Amino acid sequence: MCRSIKTLRPPALPEEATDDDIRAAALQYVRKVSGFRAPAAHNREVFEEAVDAVARATAELLGGLEVRGRSARGAG
Repeated sequence: MCRSIKTLRPPALPEEATDDDIRAAALQYVRKVSGFRAPAAHNREVFEEAVDAVARATAELLGGLEVRGRSARGAG
């Protein structure tokens, strides 16, 4: 796994993960899986679509997690 991806749920991250935090993690994941740090022009669209999809899935995951009996993203 990519070591630069940090845990985004409480208590590892004291405050709620921002959209920027989620996108940065998604970008690191796609870079690791694809083997490209920056895709060539002919791969840019599919690379960005993958980052968007991973970011959406990550936000959904974080929004649905329960951490110690409370929602990870909000209500406590």
